Amino acid sequence: MKRGSLVRSFSSETRKRGERRSSKNVWLLGSSSFLNDVGSEMIVPLLPFYILSLGGGGISLGLMSGLREGLSSIFKIFGGYLSDRTGKRKNYIFLGYFISSLFKFLLGTAGSWQALVAFVSFERFGKFRDAPRDALIASDGKKHNGRDFGITQTLDVLGGILGMFLVLLLFWKFNFGIRNIIYIAAAISFLSLVPIIFVKEKKIKPIKKSLFRELENFPWKLKYFIFVSSFFSFANFGLSLFLLLIAKEFTGSIIASFAFYIIFNVSYAIFLVPFGKLSDKIGSKKILFSGYLLFFATMIGLFLFENIWHLALIFILYGLISAMTYSSHRKIVSNLSDDMKGTAFGAFHTAIGIAAIFGGIVAGALWNVNPDYMFGYLAGLSLISAMLVYFVKER
Repeated sequence: MKRGSLVRSFSSETRKRGERRSSKNVWLLGSSSFLNDVGSEMIVPLLPFYILSLGGGGISLGLMSGLREGLSSIFKIFGGYLSDRTGKRKNYIFLGYFISSLFKFLLGTAGSWQALVAFVSFERFGKFRDAPRDALIASDGKKHNGRDFGITQTLDVLGGILGMFLVLLLFWKFNFGIRNIIYIAAAISFLSLVPIIFVKEKKIKPIKKSLFRELENFPWKLKYFIFVSSFFSFANFGLSLFLLLIAKEFTGSIIASFAFYIIFNVSYAIFLVPFGKLSDKIGSKKILFSGYLLFFATMIGLFLFENIWHLALIFILYGLISAMTYSSHRKIVSNLSDDMKGTAFGAFHTAIGIAAIFGGIVAGALWNVNPDYMFGYLAGLSLISAMLVYFVKER
């Protein structure tokens, strides 16, 4: 065999081994997401009814929605930065899952809606693992970021679907109380720690710059994209909790609202990997533009729905929107960052999280006045977001 052919063969085999290693990490991280989300999604559909039983109302639900999606994100930038600073990502991922599992257990001890909001917020603090995890995935498979992000999130959503079936079984068939279901969910979430032990991370050169120096050195294209995605988060702040209430009020059944939530998760899971692959193929900007416009159309649909089939379509569309935006957001962040991926993902998560907090509070206040005002507000924000994304540069 000629030397050139030998070198090419060796390089090809090296790449294949790298792809296998990357794939193993993706599946291990996805398995942790799966187990953690089984527990999470056993709890999420109960939260609106749990907080109402503790004396909360529309503003408290909006506050919880925003904080659930947002407060923990303030700290995600530190998880990303520390993983860059130390050159280690796995430890922060493990710690994040542990914190989430612990505070899931404490949710069952809440004696007031204020305590429930606090425990929900602290449970989401464990999400500081997201930036190191996303950076690890992005570094492992640069050419297939969209696909890999799609795979991990699909496993996450499949865990959520299983969790929903479990909560239906326990709540409806066996008449378990909310607190007992929460304790079972927490026990399942602790199992998410096991796959992390087997993750193999590549050695990365630690970044010695200060956090503020790294943020200052972000390319302007990355800064603008973080601004655009944050603006969209004012609208997409954690709408699923309000959709659950809409389903409950329309059908008069908590069980029916659970079924609609399963429809959302199935739609989300089905479309995640296809849109992740499509973002690898045609770019993420077109997908985001379409997703933002579809969000606008879905909010308009909330003004107009008349029957249960229309409501089911809204849940399907919201799952589709979530799938379109998930991998595309992360792929663009990965493309626009170089040796500071952990900090870049942390800044992205923190910015959209802060936006979600304020978005949830405003939306909750509008809901108390008239739900139609909230739908109109969200529709307007998403339409402006679609205009802003037009000026995003992907690379």
